[in-house]
Amino acid sequence: MDLNLSTRHEGDRTVIEVGGEIDVYTAPKLREQLVDLVNQGRYHLVVDMEAVDFLDSTGLGVLVGGLKRVRAHDGSLRLVCTQERILKIFRITGLTKVFPIHTTVEDAIAATD
Repeated sequence: MDLNLSTRHEGDRTVIEVGGEIDVYTAPKLREQLVDLVNQGRYHLVVDMEAVDFLDSTGLGVLVGGLKRVRAHDGSLRLVCTQERILKIFRITGLTKVFPIHTTVEDAIAATD
């Protein structure tokens, strides 16, 4: 399975729509996208994971790395996810305490830091 990425800007927020599998083979593509956005001065990111089919520890590491990058610029990285199998990974790892997780992109965009 491949990883599909698309981005759009909503004011000072950048929404990254992610689809497919985020694993050891595809995670570098997501990492590159996050690094590029931060290098462009986009420090408030919303990662829409509604179309993600699979997420492994490498993918989690990329998201944590992205969070560290934006926080270094007083930014934010918010996730959008309602899929129980993906949410369970965040709960088991304790990352629900690290990432704000929203049910819709609109909620994530409207949230204040």
